[in-house]
Amino acid sequence: MKKFDLSGITYLRPVGEGTAEWYYALDYPTGDLYEAEELHAMGKPLPGSSLYLIHYPDGEVFKPVECTEGTVLGEPVYYDGVISVAAVDFNAEEIRILNFDCAGREVTEAAVLPLSSVEDCYNLRLHVHPLTLSRQPNDGTFDIVWPERKRLTITENESFFLRDGNKLFFSRWYEDPDYREEVVIRDADSGEILEVLPGDIHVMPDGEFWYLKG
Repeated sequence: MKKFDLSGITYLRPVGEGTAEWYYALDYPTGDLYEAEELHAMGKPLPGSSLYLIHYPDGEVFKPVECTEGTVLGEPVYYDGVISVAAVDFNAEEIRILNFDCAGREVTEAAVLPLSSVEDCYNLRLHVHPLTLSRQPNDGTFDIVWPERKRLTITENESFFLRDGNKLFFSRWYEDPDYREEVVIRDADSGEILEVLPGDIHVMPDGEFWYLKG
């Protein structure tokens, strides 16, 4: 049995889909990014997030980011040998996008954005591929924040989960009266619906898309 001391964090999650080798442990001392933003606005202290990356099967542990007070991390994502994470520094009022090279074990900075780039941090998170920072307000719109900027109109029962080049994949759910889901594929430039697939799509460790028909 392998034993780990991860500063009291007692759970592991896969680093998204697309890899079977990497797991992460991330604490949420102030909740998610939006909850942390609210606490910061009230003048509350924000303990820095702790993120650990664990390689399977050897159990090698990495702490790629040292967060000072006021810096909160989003969930990491994986694509093509790189693990990326968004670090929001509420004191410096900036968003940093960091890349951990899984082969070289090195961290580089992909981008630094002013926090004013977003109206707020509600549903602010990274997706792949290419690496994309998005924000989804609860008002039937969808924002791509980086690497380009645009706002698209969607339906309120859609949730973005994947990008594949110029295609955006949303999960749309219904309760009519039974619960069901479908995948809505939209053009990233126009927001136009290209295809609707009943069921769900998963990205396998080799990068292949598997469609589970509903």
